[in-house]
Amino acid sequence: MISTNASILIAGETVHTLTLIELGLREAGHDNLTVTMGLVGLAAIIEQIQPQAIIIEIGASAHSVQDGVLQLCRALSLPMVVFVDSSTEALTQSAIEAGVAAYIIDGLKKERVKPILEMAMSRFEERSRMLCELENARTELGDRKVIDRAKGFLMQSKGISEEQAYGLMRKTAMDQNRKVRDIANNLILAADLLK
Repeated sequence: MISTNASILIAGETVHTLTLIELGLREAGHDNLTVTMGLVGLAAIIEQIQPQAIIIEIGASAHSVQDGVLQLCRALSLPMVVFVDSSTEALTQSAIEAGVAAYIIDGLKKERVKPILEMAMSRFEERSRMLCELENARTELGDRKVIDRAKGFLMQSKGISEEQAYGLMRKTAMDQNRKVRDIANNLILAADLLK
C-alpha cells in the first residue's frame, strides 16, 4: 500500500485523462502530486522531483514518443503505471520488458486509479525482491566458482583434500578478518601469476 504522502508524478498528453487521474488520487487522500502536461522532458522532471511512483498517460502520440517513454521506464527503478488509449502487441511487449508495473489499455476511471496504483506498487516490490534474489543467487554462484577453483589450486599444489583446502582458506579468512571469497580470489591471482 502506498502512503498518502508519497510523491507521485502524473504525466500525460490529455488534459481530461490527467484530471481524472489526479482527482482519483486526491479523492483517495493523496496530496503530494505533481501533474505535468506532455511527455517531452520527463527525465528532467523526474530527476528534479524524485517521485516514489509515476503514472503516465500516453495518448495518440507517435510511436517514437511511446518508445522514448518506455525507454525511460526501463532506466528507472520506480513503480510505474502506464495508461494508453490503444496498443499494439509490440508496444505491450515493450512495456512489459521495460518493467512497467501496470499497463492499462483503454480502462481509465477515476475510481480505479488508486487500486491500480496499489497493485502496481505491489508488483514493483515483488519484481524488485525477485531481481534482488536473482542477483544474490548469481553472486553466490560466482563466489562458489571462485572458491572451487581456489580449492582445486590448493589441492593440486599442496596435495591436500578438498576439505583441507577449504579449511585452510576458511582459517586464513578468519585470521585476516576477510571473506573466504576474497582469500580465494587472491589465491587465483597468485596461481595465475605462477603459471
